[in-house]
Amino acid sequence: MNTVATAPRILPSSSQRISPEKFAHVVLKTANFDAVISWYATVLQARVAFRSDFIAFLTYDDEHHRVAVINAPNSPAPDEAAAGVHHIAYTYADLGALLSTYRRLKASGIEPARCINHGPTTSMYYRDPDGLRVELQIDNFSMAEANAYFTSADFAANPIGVVFDPEDLIREYEAGRAYEELVRRPPLPPGKTPTDMRAEIPRFFGA
Repeated sequence: MNTVATAPRILPSSSQRISPEKFAHVVLKTANFDAVISWYATVLQARVAFRSDFIAFLTYDDEHHRVAVINAPNSPAPDEAAAGVHHIAYTYADLGALLSTYRRLKASGIEPARCINHGPTTSMYYRDPDGLRVELQIDNFSMAEANAYFTSADFAANPIGVVFDPEDLIREYEAGRAYEELVRRPPLPPGKTPTDMRAEIPRFFGA
């Protein structure tokens, strides 16, 4: 038998900081197999790379899969009060891409439960067929600016953000308002607190 000689290898030191190279995928378990597959394919404009009676793999880029869905027909409905994953998030290239996605999804009957400018991000939170929150967002700052903002007095006073109406934002975007103004977090509405901004209702103002 032929063997190929190789040079000795040394593992990195256990004291060396080694972080993941990327976040690869999320795996969901559901009793609503068809609905969940269809929802993520629609929201993420993903294709089904593989599907069987047990599992499906979806991808929206060159990764073999970004979302996997396990068919668990007898699983109980998710418990909103239980500990676990609160939401998963996807970042878009810019505000135009995010607003266009909002408009496309709305035409398909999929609307966000909450739209909020956190400061570092402009975000829209959706609920999948099992109620899991899925955040579609953009970064409002560079990474250096975002890191600095996390240590600012403004963020300390309101670490949640300020809700917005996506239809208003689209009108201002299409009217040509300066990009920096569109993504800048506004002050809290009069009489409202950061905790009020957590409410998941389609239209916060006027409620």
